[in-house]
Amino acid sequence: MKRRAFLAGTSKLSLAMTIPYSMSKRGFAAMLPSDITSLSAVDLSQVIREKHASCVEVMQAYLSRIEKYNSVYNAIVSLQPEQDLLRQAKEADDELAAGRYRGWMHGMPHAVKDLAAVEGLRHTSGSLLYADRIAEHDSAMVSRIRAAGAIFIGKTNTPEFGLGSQSYNSIFGATGCAYDPALTSGGSSGGAGSALGTQMLPVADGSDMMGSLRNPGAFNNVIGFRPSTNVISGGSTDRRGLSTSGPMGRNTEDTIQFLKTIAAVDLGSDFSPIDLSRVKIGWLGSLDGYFALETGILDLCRGAMEEINREGAVVAEVRPRFEPNDLWFSWTTLRHLGRASMKRFLDDPALSEKLKPELKWEIEQSQYLTEGDRATANAVRGEWYQELDRLFEEYDFLAIPSAQVFPYPKEVKWPSEIEGRKMDTYHRWMEIVILASLGGIPVINVPVGFDKAGRPMGIQIMANFGQDRKVLEFGLAYERRTDFLQQRPKMIESA
Repeated sequence: MKRRAFLAGTSKLSLAMTIPYSMSKRGFAAMLPSDITSLSAVDLSQVIREKHASCVEVMQAYLSRIEKYNSVYNAIVSLQPEQDLLRQAKEADDELAAGRYRGWMHGMPHAVKDLAAVEGLRHTSGSLLYADRIAEHDSAMVSRIRAAGAIFIGKTNTPEFGLGSQSYNSIFGATGCAYDPALTSGGSSGGAGSALGTQMLPVADGSDMMGSLRNPGAFNNVIGFRPSTNVISGGSTDRRGLSTSGPMGRNTEDTIQFLKTIAAVDLGSDFSPIDLSRVKIGWLGSLDGYFALETGILDLCRGAMEEINREGAVVAEVRPRFEPNDLWFSWTTLRHLGRASMKRFLDDPALSEKLKPELKWEIEQSQYLTEGDRATANAVRGEWYQELDRLFEEYDFLAIPSAQVFPYPKEVKWPSEIEGRKMDTYHRWMEIVILASLGGIPVINVPVGFDKAGRPMGIQIMANFGQDRKVLEFGLAYERRTDFLQQRPKMIESA
């Protein structure tokens, strides 16, 4: 099918949405951008629903972009056959013509992080152990995405079992940063972050235990939102898991819309930017030097806080009444105990040789820990909940950098030191994210700009458990004040 010729300039779309409905489709189409893939997910949804672009045209545009760039960035894996995807897009068009509308993602291409199951698609979890596994059923989250009308085009890359904030594995290799594919995209939702930053997906899902939505958000200049731990699972508010799935988007509005799709709880509607002049933010910085931070990160984050301060927000330095090393003990104990069930992989030499060393180490660590260690770790975590409650009585939000380093060469598995300080574990360099993870609280990564080398960075904005809406409405207000998301990468085409 021949695609319509669109004029350049995504800023024209909002204006186009205000024109009389009686205007012809051709007149409307002439006001749209030349590349469909540059539309936000919310705008793309409206364009499809109003039939100003067909689902086939949208699929063709995205597949063309993926063909042009994905071999360089390696964000999307297990890509499905083009003819099958175009057939599904044609079926979506036929349904729309017949008056059947699946949902806001009707006919939109989507790739799921390769930790979640999509019926009929390869489901490797980034591990050689499951290199040939085909999912028999959709996961609960994927079922919600399918019900919203999405067409699954493949998966997004992730490290082995999602462990580590660098998205590489022995099956698909490493994923590159949207702003420099020679650098890492972060992880473990690195494929998702890179696919968004390169505009190869409209929105993306991810998951986050140790910054896996926030770190790729920062490294690819997109939004990453880790919800309160009951939002996606629908579980009890009394038990907070260490990890949760969550949404990523090119902007906060897209992130909110996608969150509504994958959430198991109702977060309400009509989100609106928070009044920044009524906001009080506790700036945590490096916790008086406890966290090693690459030079330049604090300056970018402080600059972003100054912008918010100029809007009338109060930004004050704050230090929790808590020993950071106690949090690290609690975190590593609970995390490693979660690997105990994987001991069977170590006990079988044929399976063990397929595991990366860092995973083997985590499984080994789990064998040294006792139920007493678990009880102590949970007690520390409970005390941290109380400290967070105290802090959020005084502050609306807490702020801290999203990562301790800028994107680094993707051949490097993990930073062994930061500014001369040795990292004693493979995940110590991402310790800065555990304050929110241990609390199970909502936290959004919003961009703070780029260093002199053009490497992106972000900042974590946290609120108390259950205040997801509040965090997202901060994101909306922050975007009004800053233009970081409009700074697009210079893309490198496949050879």
